[in-house]
Amino acid sequence: MTIKQISIFIENRKNALSELTNVLATHKINMRAINLADTSDFGIARIIVDNSEQVQAALERSHYIVKVTQVIAVEIPDEAGSLNNILKILADNGRNVEYMYGFTGRKSGSAYMIIRCTDVPETEKVLENAGIRMVSQEELSEL
Repeated sequence: MTIKQISIFIENRKNALSELTNVLATHKINMRAINLADTSDFGIARIIVDNSEQVQAALERSHYIVKVTQVIAVEIPDEAGSLNNILKILADNGRNVEYMYGFTGRKSGSAYMIIRCTDVPETEKVLENAGIRMVSQEELSEL
């Protein structure tokens, strides 16, 4: 069970991030999670949203270069050691985590991690076999 992550390439300059969030706000797009990475010339904003197709179209109309990637969102107890347990399961099964980031939702006692691994379908199987709950794209608006 994967969700869609939108990666947006932005210039590494003053106001670039606020210009991006202005486009999202103008289109009444609520981000569930955001992750920023940068180099000296450009940055990549990775976002999780409820309606990725609408967001992709709005950003492309605003002349942003975007890429949609399948990632895994897992629900974990919001307590010490929970992330370590999942990472240990992945490591013990030969899964390499390329990057990850987290967010919290309205549901008390839970946190959510966005995980990107080299082989997403195989990683899904590993998590499912371990009893780790994955979040669907449809569930995002309820979190």
